[in-house]
Amino acid sequence: MGERRVETLARQSEEVYTVSRLTQEIKGVLEGGFPSLWVEGEISNFRAPSSGHFYFTLKDPAAQIRVVMFRSRILGLRFAPEDGMQVVCRAGLSVYPPRGDYQLVAEWLEPRGQGTLQLALEALKRRLAAEGLFDPARKKSLPFLPREVGVVTSAAGAAVRDILQILWRRFPNLAVRLCPVRVQGDAAKEEIVEALRMLNEEGRAEVIILGRGGGSLEDLWAFNEEVVARAIAASVIPVVSAVGHEIDFTIADLVADLRAPTPSAAAELVVPEKAPLVEETLSLKNRLRAAVVRETGRRRQILFHLSKRIVHPGRRIEEGCVRLDDLSERLSGAVTRRLGGLRSRLEELRGALGRANPGRRIEFWTARLDSVRRELARLGRHRLEIHRRQCQGYAGRLESLSPLGVLARGYSLTRLIPSGSILRSVEGVCRGDRVEVTLAQGELACVVEAVRGGGVFHG
Repeated sequence: MGERRVETLARQSEEVYTVSRLTQEIKGVLEGGFPSLWVEGEISNFRAPSSGHFYFTLKDPAAQIRVVMFRSRILGLRFAPEDGMQVVCRAGLSVYPPRGDYQLVAEWLEPRGQGTLQLALEALKRRLAAEGLFDPARKKSLPFLPREVGVVTSAAGAAVRDILQILWRRFPNLAVRLCPVRVQGDAAKEEIVEALRMLNEEGRAEVIILGRGGGSLEDLWAFNEEVVARAIAASVIPVVSAVGHEIDFTIADLVADLRAPTPSAAAELVVPEKAPLVEETLSLKNRLRAAVVRETGRRRQILFHLSKRIVHPGRRIEEGCVRLDDLSERLSGAVTRRLGGLRSRLEELRGALGRANPGRRIEFWTARLDSVRRELARLGRHRLEIHRRQCQGYAGRLESLSPLGVLARGYSLTRLIPSGSILRSVEGVCRGDRVEVTLAQGELACVVEAVRGGGVFHG
């Protein structure tokens, strides 16, 4: 009990902090003691929510600390942080009271062992390449001889003097549209994009040279900006990139339709030399003139020979009239002869038609039929008379051969009863047999009383 009383008295003699007060005092001590410092470590647990702030952890093999980077600070970054990246962070130490955690509030961030600009350049390269902005298939070809060349560069640099000197040396009367822009600094990218847009709207330039002299990566950074790359890709007019020296390479070189190692080389690539073209044109002109002279002479010879064969139009008309009269007479004669022939043929056909008249043919065949009918009747009567006479002859002969005729001459026909057999002799007949005697008129039934034959009489 004594010990507890001592502890209570001691606690009453000391100040008691709330959690909030203690946290606030720690916050003040830490933030006052470490207002700004550089911290190196590896990024892990990186998050970028919709608020636009970055949240991640910096760690090394022995410890780790939370880091927050607010959106206003992120706008100046030239690379995208990611897990596993070694970075150096300039930040102030802060305490987050709701959790009682201490953390770093980052003001600047850059990769460890690699410049920020170079890292940003590589990241942008990968993204634009994935979109196809470096694809050779989308690059436009340059015109052989542009009527006007657009030049986007600084008006005060050596690059513009080199470009104009070479352009006009190669083609003295070439039209050049110079669009002066800043090629270095924060405002350079907007001016370059605006110059490209203006040249495309004007539509007079047939090719654009975009360039500047050499310099460091920071000096050339305007030509590595994404807005410049997209403006080059969107240009309808072919763009030749001529940034820095031959060893310098920018994203504008990758997106442009053609990359020149230097501004002077770009001028040589865009415009051919005028003198050889003039010489070749003169040569072609002389060859064309000679060819025209040869062809004209050949055509003149042909025309001369043809003129010899041409007859005066009046004479041709007279000959035509004579031939027309001759053909007219021949045609008239031919028509007359043809009509006469057709008339004769018509008469023949009319006569044939008359002869082939159905009424006459009917009369003819009717008369013919009457004649045939009469002849047929005469022949019928004649044949009937002949057959009648034949029948009469046959009847006489038949009459003479008929048993009735024999009976009519006094003969009789005797049959034996009851067999009905005709008796031709007395043989087989006996006294008392019954016989039937047929006379010319009537029949007799008799009984044989006596048989006489061969000089013998049977009674």
